[in-house]
Amino acid sequence: MYIILKVFITALVVVGISEIGKRFSFAAGILASLPLTSILAFIWLYQDTKNVAEIINLSYVIFWMVIPSLFFFLSLPFFLKMGWKFYPALVTSMALMFGVYSFYSVVMSKLGVKF
Repeated sequence: MYIILKVFITALVVVGISEIGKRFSFAAGILASLPLTSILAFIWLYQDTKNVAEIINLSYVIFWMVIPSLFFFLSLPFFLKMGWKFYPALVTSMALMFGVYSFYSVVMSKLGVKF
């Protein structure tokens, strides 16, 4: 039952943002830019484990992974403006982001940053 509650609350947040986006893209953008996924993950992780060290570690990793994730938000509108259809642009942007994550992880590990 607890997992169903977590899924329901998380789904409500995502659906809420998409519905707000239909009318007020700026407001939806602000909500979507908030680290809602991270906040929910922190809440669920803490509720499940009460382990603050895991929250600290997750927060640290999220901080370092925000940088390469920004590439997705640059590439998707780029492809769409070039006239690509939505799903090919989305999948390509996701694949490119995965490549950037991979490259970034290698570079950061060589710089001594541990994830």
